[in-house]
Amino acid sequence: MKLGIIGLPNVGKSTLFNAITKAGAAAANYPFCTIEPNVGIVTVPDPRVTKLHEIYDSKKTTYAVIEFSDIAGLVKGASKGEGLGNQFLGHIREVEAIVHVVRCFEDDNIIHVSGKVDPAEDIDTINTELILSDMEILERRIAKAKSSMKGGNKDQLHNCQLMEEVYGWLSEGKNARSMTFSDEDGDFIRSIGLLSLKPVIYVANVSEDDAADPDSNPLVQTVKKIADAEGSLTIGICAGLESEIAELDDDEKAMFLEELGIKESGLDKLVKASYSLLDLISFLTAGHDEARAWTIKRGTKAPQAAGKIHTDFERGFIRAETIAYDKFMEAGGSLAAAREKGWLRSEGKDYVMQDGDIVNFLFNV
Repeated sequence: MKLGIIGLPNVGKSTLFNAITKAGAAAANYPFCTIEPNVGIVTVPDPRVTKLHEIYDSKKTTYAVIEFSDIAGLVKGASKGEGLGNQFLGHIREVEAIVHVVRCFEDDNIIHVSGKVDPAEDIDTINTELILSDMEILERRIAKAKSSMKGGNKDQLHNCQLMEEVYGWLSEGKNARSMTFSDEDGDFIRSIGLLSLKPVIYVANVSEDDAADPDSNPLVQTVKKIADAEGSLTIGICAGLESEIAELDDDEKAMFLEELGIKESGLDKLVKASYSLLDLISFLTAGHDEARAWTIKRGTKAPQAAGKIHTDFERGFIRAETIAYDKFMEAGGSLAAAREKGWLRSEGKDYVMQDGDIVNFLFNV
């Protein structure tokens, strides 16, 4: 999973990136401090994998990971090449989802690029640039489609009309992600690589005073209202506080969060939101050699899940021996006990994987 952290200059992008990745990206009070995107790999916390490691005394433990890219701050006119416009837009094309950091705190010591803190205006500035870039792409695609259309080919005609429909939607200042498509039309539109179609998590960056209850901040409510209208997600985080938490070990971190009245870290919030937004789940494999989490799309069937481990597993799939993690733990962490209780199941090619399934795939090639 690859997520791009974006936002206007000086909203706390690099501070958040540093906090969640501990990668030490530059964070300074001036625009374009970030030029090339910094990349950090973050382990997805999963106590189920930790527990399986303990039960099996696994030699190796592998958690799922998320790759975060800290992408340069954008300014008005980026779609026309202002600031680091083209570079910025190119980096966004490479990510699966966007983490859009929005400033929701006042601080006279940190200059806001437009001179005032206004989340709605900030969001509109970036969304407008993404939409303008998409319109330019569609103009070229539509012109090319019309010039190459042969003898009234129905598919070509439909796709051209579909692109024109999307273009009209964008011209009203609306994101492509707020449109509804059939499965087939959605596949075609996604193949174009529109920026405003990418799913978004808005991170409302609040002050330390609002960290325990970010939703009480009216500016966060403004962000949430915009996100809800377009089907995006919102989480409130104090990036400055997260950077302090990042320096602590796990026990100190838990104590610090409790003292501040914060239920979960910003990273935990972001991971949950990312999985929810992209409709992802994890299945688990465990043994003495390795305990591991594997990330798949919700709705994935057993053979395709097996293919995540190795293509031979999918090609020669016979069946999946599986048990839900909770049932496994109820059986005392013993497959033998689970089998006696009839909880260990044998599933075929049509089985749809569930979050927390512990699986052993049987195959023959």
